[in-house]
Amino acid sequence: MAENSNNAILEAMLSAIELPDSAYEKAESRYKDLGEWLHREESKCSKFEPKISPQGSFRLGTANRPFKGEEYDLDMSCNLQEGLTKDVTTQQELKELVGDDLEQYRKARGIQAALGEKRRCWRLDYADNISFHMDIVPCIPEDLVQKSVLEKRMIESSSFNNTLAEEVSELAVSITDNTDPQYALHTNDWRISNPEGYAQWFESRMRLAEAVLNQRMFEAKASIEELPNHQWKTPLQMVIKLLKRHRDTMFENDDDSKPISIIITTLAAKAYSGESDLVSALENILYDMAALVSPSVPRVPNPVNPVEDFADKWYSTEHLHLNLEANFHRWLLQAQADFEALRSHENVKNVLEAAKRGFNVNLDSTFVSKALGLAPATASAPKLVQGSPSRPWCKL
Repeated sequence: MAENSNNAILEAMLSAIELPDSAYEKAESRYKDLGEWLHREESKCSKFEPKISPQGSFRLGTANRPFKGEEYDLDMSCNLQEGLTKDVTTQQELKELVGDDLEQYRKARGIQAALGEKRRCWRLDYADNISFHMDIVPCIPEDLVQKSVLEKRMIESSSFNNTLAEEVSELAVSITDNTDPQYALHTNDWRISNPEGYAQWFESRMRLAEAVLNQRMFEAKASIEELPNHQWKTPLQMVIKLLKRHRDTMFENDDDSKPISIIITTLAAKAYSGESDLVSALENILYDMAALVSPSVPRVPNPVNPVEDFADKWYSTEHLHLNLEANFHRWLLQAQADFEALRSHENVKNVLEAAKRGFNVNLDSTFVSKALGLAPATASAPKLVQGSPSRPWCKL
């Protein structure tokens, strides 16, 4: 009964922070429209078989509502799948090729803000009833040699069986980066990326929640492959949404120092063991995340390219002043404390204050009281529960 009440409270918080289906539908219509534009006869990209795909939190189904007035951030890849290799084009030529078509698209769709060039992508800024900025990363398929190297790395890291490693390595791409000294030169040494491969790895972690996915398929009367990822609604996805919202709240005034989403997402996915309810998944993920940070480089390896370190800024001279590693562990300890306060079975005020303090969510006191089977919230001071030294937070 206590677990059910805690799940109900966490689910109520999720309803306040997660993206509505309408936002996903709007994002999908925009990237499909852009894909159709790049395939039109006049497009310079069309002969190279452009493929526009979502990546990041929209692709994984872990996106939240923008925090305090920010825009929706939609990350996309523009993969020119045929006819271009690193032997015949430079990063600069590829980026400018895609940029020219995006500029024409911007004008044709009446987007007022200028096309913005970022380090690895182009940015389109929409301004309508749902304000998005869309970051489009130009890329081409990675060559066979590099794909073979990636496949071997994944197998050696023990994160993949041979079949999954082969499938994921086939999805690797080379991306543009205008800070690369060889940006304007013909070279085989481009930055490797694999957002679709990462998404497939993440899906393999979500599939551990077999009972949850079977229920989703029954409700939707469709196979899980037919459902977009945001409709899978696995405990892993829901925990990541809560963790990211807690991070955003805690670092509201210090954005440069906050733990980045890819680190939170990767560690949470590795820690997930297939729990079918939100409270159990949250407990185990919060307890195990710190232990999954390696004491040696790479500290948080990219599962689809294990030599890449998502935590490389932790030990970068340029970023030492931000204390990124210390802030990650400080955030994790605070998240443990705030989630524990949320799970109070006796004090409504404790729950309400934890939701506001940790997530900037105002829960209804009557709802919380009813969920906990208690009288309406009183003015009594909240009580925090002290756990053991090895596990400073625990079930109440």
